[in-house]
Amino acid sequence: MDEKFKWIWDGDGDGDKIGSSLAYEDRDGEENIPTKILVGILNWVYEFTGLISMLCFRGYTKLTEKSKVEWKNRGFSTFHAVFVAVAAFYLLQISDLFDEFSYDGSIVKRSSSLSETVLGVSIGYFLMDMAMILCYFPALGGLEYVLHHGLSMFSIFLSLVSGEGQIYILMVLFSESTTPFVNLRWYLDVSGQKNSKLYLYNGIALFLGWLVARILLFIYFFVHMYLHFDQVKTIFPLGFYSLLTVPPILSVMNVVWFWKIVKGLIKTLSKARHSR
Repeated sequence: MDEKFKWIWDGDGDGDKIGSSLAYEDRDGEENIPTKILVGILNWVYEFTGLISMLCFRGYTKLTEKSKVEWKNRGFSTFHAVFVAVAAFYLLQISDLFDEFSYDGSIVKRSSSLSETVLGVSIGYFLMDMAMILCYFPALGGLEYVLHHGLSMFSIFLSLVSGEGQIYILMVLFSESTTPFVNLRWYLDVSGQKNSKLYLYNGIALFLGWLVARILLFIYFFVHMYLHFDQVKTIFPLGFYSLLTVPPILSVMNVVWFWKIVKGLIKTLSKARHSR
């Protein structure tokens, strides 16, 4: 069993440019993609998480070196998750970028400077996290993490370079909103607070968040694709077939992890009930 996830189930993601970052951009003007990716990588200051932890959490210095590495790793993964979840929600629900009645043209071929920045930052994060996973393998995650990150980087890169399918990439990135709950659960575990009420409440929040962001959202994702399949078919071939294969693989992984989270939550609730 993957040590990084063991604690989860043992219970205890054509209009005119008007100067706004949300304006639908003409793809004739190519962006400097490598620069965006580099900016994304530089945003994840790994050691900064360790410094803040030493100042704010006394128990950090008592952790093993392996736990310190994972502690800092989960710190910047939490930051990335919050950033992309908020940005994706804004782009998908608040802005009019993907509003079908705001601009002419296919909804699957819309992008903006903000959406491309979000994708660039995410590639930077996944590249850095993948490097750490491989460096400390399997301490920070097993083969399923390598698969998840590899598929994520591949899909995001295709969408970033082509400017197509970004609405679907942003939907998947919103599922990262569950990551802070996953990480908090691990932090509480290594801090010896597995029997605390916060641990229990966070477990319930993780269950609900996973259900909404990684199960129900993916159902909506596939329904949206079906209803807009005439537009989806216009995506370039590699992107089209990737859209048909990568999301189903990720959704199966999400269902498997969800089942283990459910079993872990049931075990935690049972322990809490017997301890009264």
